Amino acid sequence: MAQYLLVIRHASEKLHAEEFRRLCVDVPALDAKMEDAGVFVFHGGVLPEAATVVRQSSDDFVITDGPYAETKEHLAGFWIIDVADLDEALAWAKLATVAHRRAIEVVPFEMRDIDELLAANEAGTL
Repeated sequence: MAQYLLVIRHASEKLHAEEFRRLCVDVPALDAKMEDAGVFVFHGGVLPEAATVVRQSSDDFVITDGPYAETKEHLAGFWIIDVADLDEALAWAKLATVAHRRAIEVVPFEMRDIDELLAANEAGTL
């Protein structure tokens, strides 16, 4: 099994009330379908307007209000799923796209431990 992050991005403007109500029905329905299939790990939404950015500057840290980048879209939420392979992750992403009516980005998690990562780096395969 492999874990994948299904990323939800939204435009910066607020959702219309009807669209928000629809999401409040469609997204939990997809969560339940994922749970029934045994692939659901976690789902969450984020509040980008409440983000804080921490940067190191020499020996000090600078803390500023976020989000990090000025953009028309922002991270709105995500699922973490545990599936057999990319093909299965893409099948779930299609359902997520329908539930959100937005593009869903599929990103595999790095599952190697630190020793495997160090060896891959030394071998030039990272």
